[in-house]
Amino acid sequence: MDVQKILSRKDAGVYFIGIKGTGMCALAELLHNAGLRVSGSDRAEVFYTDGILKTLGIPYHESFAREHLDVDTDLVIYSAAYSFETNSEMAEAARQGIPIIKYTDALGAYSAGFDACGIAGVHGKTTTTALAGTLLRGAGVQAQILAGSAVSAFGGRSTLNLGNRYFVAETCEYRRHFLSFHPRRIVLTSVESDHQDYYPTYGAIRDAFLEYGRLLPVGGELIYCADDPGATEVAETLGREARGITCIPYGFSASGDFSIRSYHLADEQVMMCLAGVPGVLKLRIPGRHSALNAAAALALTDSLVRNEDRWNEEKWEKVRKALEEFRGSKRRSEIIGEAGGILFMDDYGHHPTAVRTTLEGLKEFYPQRRLILSFMSHTYTRTAALLDEFAAAFEKADIVILHKIYASARECYSGGVTGETLFEKTSALRDNVYYVEEPEAAVDMVKGILRPGDLFLTMGAGDNWKLGKTLLGFYEGAAA
Repeated sequence: MDVQKILSRKDAGVYFIGIKGTGMCALAELLHNAGLRVSGSDRAEVFYTDGILKTLGIPYHESFAREHLDVDTDLVIYSAAYSFETNSEMAEAARQGIPIIKYTDALGAYSAGFDACGIAGVHGKTTTTALAGTLLRGAGVQAQILAGSAVSAFGGRSTLNLGNRYFVAETCEYRRHFLSFHPRRIVLTSVESDHQDYYPTYGAIRDAFLEYGRLLPVGGELIYCADDPGATEVAETLGREARGITCIPYGFSASGDFSIRSYHLADEQVMMCLAGVPGVLKLRIPGRHSALNAAAALALTDSLVRNEDRWNEEKWEKVRKALEEFRGSKRRSEIIGEAGGILFMDDYGHHPTAVRTTLEGLKEFYPQRRLILSFMSHTYTRTAALLDEFAAAFEKADIVILHKIYASARECYSGGVTGETLFEKTSALRDNVYYVEEPEAAVDMVKGILRPGDLFLTMGAGDNWKLGKTLLGFYEGAAA
């Protein structure tokens, strides 16, 4: 089955099973814009992508049924949330002999038609991808960008279409999904232990990133974070293998053009200078980790500009302005509102390193605000494997409210570590820690804690974001 050949046909019919998923909707949009006949199906539950699909005029069913598959369907792309055993449309496609592949393989096939750039890493890849798209637009580079979340600078979508020369996409390490991608450049933000249900050791996940790096062709580039030990180890290993690729470091400890030479805050804004970038760079999202993501995006932008053009002061000024105007992506230190003098934010951070660096960045950015955290851990395996790291990660929060573990469909509860286990571990290290099993059951308790001037942050890959939305609604109503 030559999927790339199917995707290159303007008359091809492509059917998406699970089309409302962020990545699925994004790829559907790219194929639709390329002129293919795109349709699909999903559950009836309303998601933010409903609006995108309807605006594009992409038809989709809000149920799954065998008869939905058109006789003119040339390819079926399915979300990993579904299987041949449980989804009637997947089973019907197989019965009819229609080529059927999962989303990550389709994304890989699509990337093969471009000079492609993969953004990878345990942390920071969504924000780095969003920043890269924003800066490439400022630099006038012809590229398509696909991020793993909605981005305000992309019009609330996870895609940005600037042309067909390059393809920049967030690529996922889970189950080695990124090995389907065809990169000429890779941005590597971080490598450390995660997804313990699939990578039981650090060595296992490191080796997956090494495999990904080995996909780079001769003349390819690995842009890596010199401040991250895992990313540095991968870069050094690939360098010793003399594969004919260029390794470009960025960060506070990096050498070369993307070394962060200065960093400070002024008026709730990061001000920084890079060795090889003219002028002062301004960033309105908090944290040293955000500065690192910006440096990575600048390094990639520089690579693509130099590949076909050259820099001038006007172009640099547009890139600096684009960086300053960047407001982040959905669920990445996202401000959801302010009411009663309280700032409400939401963040997807679900690994101890991401939790720690995000809290440090917010405390640095908003030093006068008390930081009240609602955290919901994601997956039993991750929580159990990194229990001590999680318990120590909340240091910068003034008050911590913990909840039950948000389970994953890909694992079964073993009866071991629970949300209360994390609460006990955290309570042994610090004061002002509370436990409320269900997030929305904490509404009245949190009302008794919050006061004007506070920052209330919901964090995690679970659904405790609903707690922040409920509280924001209460304080908005009280002010009306």
